[in-house]
Amino acid sequence: MSLLEDTLSSQKNPEVRDIVQKQFCGEYAYVTVCNQCGRESKLISKFYELELNIQGHKQLSDCVTEFLKEEKLEGDNRYFCETCQSKQNATRRIRLLSLPCTLNLQLMRFVFDRQTGHKKKLNAYIEFSELLDMEPFMEDTASVSAYELSAVLIHRGVSAYSGHYIAHVKDPQTGEWYRFNDEEIEKMEGKKLQLGAEEDLEPSKSQARKAKCGKGVYRSRNAYMLVYRLQTREKSLAVDIPAFLQELVEQDNGRFEEWCREMAEMRQQSVARGKSKHEEVKELYQRLPAKAGCPPYDFLSLEWLQRWLSEATPPKPIDHSACLCPHGKLHPDKIPTVKRVSEYVADYFYKRYGGGPRLTVKALCRDCVVERCRVLRLKSQLNEDYKTVSNLLKVTVKGPDGFWVGKSSLRSWRQLALEQLDTPDDDADQSNGKMNGDAKSKDEPSAEKREEEELKFNEDIVCPHGNLCISENERRIVSREAWEKLQCYFRNAPEFPSSRDSCSQCKILEREGEENEALHKMMAGEQKGSLPNLFQDKSRPCLSSWPEEVDELYVVSRFFVEEWRKFVRRPTRCSPVSSVGNRDLLCPHGGLMFTLASMTKEDSKLIALIWPSEWEKIQKLFVVDHAIRVVRRQLPAEAAPECPLYLTEPELCSDCREGLLCQQQRDLREYAQATIYVRKVVDNKKVMKEAAPELNMSSSEAEEEREEARLEGEQDPDFNQADSNAKRQKVSHPNYIVYQKQGIRRSTRHRKVRGEKALLVSANQTLKDLKIQIMHAFSVAPFDQNLSIDGATLTDDSATLGSLGVTPESVVLLKADEPIVDYAAIDDVMQVCMPEEGFKGTGLLGH
Repeated sequence: MSLLEDTLSSQKNPEVRDIVQKQFCGEYAYVTVCNQCGRESKLISKFYELELNIQGHKQLSDCVTEFLKEEKLEGDNRYFCETCQSKQNATRRIRLLSLPCTLNLQLMRFVFDRQTGHKKKLNAYIEFSELLDMEPFMEDTASVSAYELSAVLIHRGVSAYSGHYIAHVKDPQTGEWYRFNDEEIEKMEGKKLQLGAEEDLEPSKSQARKAKCGKGVYRSRNAYMLVYRLQTREKSLAVDIPAFLQELVEQDNGRFEEWCREMAEMRQQSVARGKSKHEEVKELYQRLPAKAGCPPYDFLSLEWLQRWLSEATPPKPIDHSACLCPHGKLHPDKIPTVKRVSEYVADYFYKRYGGGPRLTVKALCRDCVVERCRVLRLKSQLNEDYKTVSNLLKVTVKGPDGFWVGKSSLRSWRQLALEQLDTPDDDADQSNGKMNGDAKSKDEPSAEKREEEELKFNEDIVCPHGNLCISENERRIVSREAWEKLQCYFRNAPEFPSSRDSCSQCKILEREGEENEALHKMMAGEQKGSLPNLFQDKSRPCLSSWPEEVDELYVVSRFFVEEWRKFVRRPTRCSPVSSVGNRDLLCPHGGLMFTLASMTKEDSKLIALIWPSEWEKIQKLFVVDHAIRVVRRQLPAEAAPECPLYLTEPELCSDCREGLLCQQQRDLREYAQATIYVRKVVDNKKVMKEAAPELNMSSSEAEEEREEARLEGEQDPDFNQADSNAKRQKVSHPNYIVYQKQGIRRSTRHRKVRGEKALLVSANQTLKDLKIQIMHAFSVAPFDQNLSIDGATLTDDSATLGSLGVTPESVVLLKADEPIVDYAAIDDVMQVCMPEEGFKGTGLLGH
């Protein structure tokens, strides 16, 4: 009502602007009478509904009487009389001055229970009549006050927090009643109100308790609002419909009638097609099966036949491509998917529906049948061959009459054989799976990807150049007899006679790698001895505690220091660092990008301070592109006796520094498909404390943390370098410079906690879009979501996430509005009601 009144208040036509007030607004007065002097004061107020207390009453008239009854103001509640100029005993009551055309009576079924601290519903019966005479309750009895019942609003359910809403509305033109139950609208029989099932909360007891009512009187324990209309209102309203509205209705009716005609024609066509199809099936069904012993027959797709029998519309052309083997014939494994039909029926189908290829009596592939027989024979023979090969492997082979086989392949050859025999031929030929086939994939994988893929039989001893690998620990010699047995299962496996030498290219690379490893160890030892404190991160300089005897410090990239430490710890596994790379700390104009204050705070993770003695050694060991230093100058005593002046060389570039900060802020506001975390909280408490985040870490995260801790804890660069089972390492060029981009290698993963989920969002999406994502993730409706970030509540649904300060890796707290369930009331009637939200989330509530 408020929404309608506010919306229509801007209308120029007064009849439209005041329609809500004229139809639903009445007036009453709060009248207070002083017992001492008899002075009477009035406070006139407007109302749109009368709120009637039903507790302790059985009839509607009693509720109205209590609403208007006199109230005594005594004791602490005495009334201050303007005439007596003191507090006096008085009486107060409500007088009805005028009633609206449509009178809304609100029955106060939902009350506050002081014992439980929650709302509850009063399920007491209230009698109300079809005709209501308000004359006895009016101050002016001359006004027309006879009303007739127009609508009843029902709340089905025993709890104040759940239930179902139903409305019974009377058509003023015909006098007929309609029942509105969500989208279902039902016309009631006769012209009397029938509440019916709305009152049967307990079917087993309702009949015994239900009392009879007089004519025109109704009883309900679920009605919570009664709507009455003045009887004097005209029964039929003569309304002149504007011409443009009448034209729109006629156009709409014309379209509907045209749609009805189209539906009728479609139905006729469908019936005709159904009859034609029935005749076709009736004629062909008897001749469909192929007779036993009569060769002229065809194979037809069983799926296509089922569609032909079941669908009224003509099926698509016959398609047998899924039944073919790589040779273009009928695959023996696809026999269960086809049906043998007579040649006559096949001719009819291909002539009428088309398609193919046609599978005649000679379509079965002989080659695939022979291969299937071979596979079945090998499967039955596999256990016996496994024992034979195991015994042959126990015999030591001497002489050149043998073959190299990978030890890993020998351990798993039985499983590989089973997987190969279960792999269809077409998959093996196309993907070159376990069969070691000759066909190559169109997208040939790179060498690095090939190393990561699962190796096929005997490919574990193939080097990157396609020759025999140089590591003899990974292979052994087997006899010719054992090799021939294995070759029955792996016909295309790589073959290496025992007389063949290992790869010459790998031998050269191995020698070069050993030389490089020795060189790297020597370099690491020399550099560690020259810069021991930098390696152990001891006695590092700090701007806040600058020694007096030192006048300057040097700046290098923290990334350079971390990469150098990694190389010194593991010289054989990490590439050497040859360049300091201070260019990344400068702007394009050659100015410094960091302030002295930022070096001690947020930018301390990007730079490292170096002693002058260390800088001299760094210049000798590495290529330095730009020297950056911080100089301390002592000011004259009269200017600032104890405040030294700090300068940087090169100087700070203010414009570029400001641009960098703006770019960082822009990056936080302009992102796409970034991860944020939504954490659900209950009663302002997080679902799980973050005290033990490692309980929620994935295995890969925990393993990475352990690996980083182990690397940092190693003091000896030669620790555990000899590993016989280690994979072959790539040989790095000695002059290779490791310097990619500014940063430090550290774990930046967000530690998730229970009750938290990660969502992908963009800066330009709105808060409403985020709420929809949260609804799918947490099953919480958008209008039940209370979101906050860093203590700030997010309320503007139309605002973008970037403007609200939601940045990548942010944690958004979600608190859900959940209804309080009255379990005691539910248990009383053994009925669970789904909560209804009413107008929540719509414009009727203002947001």
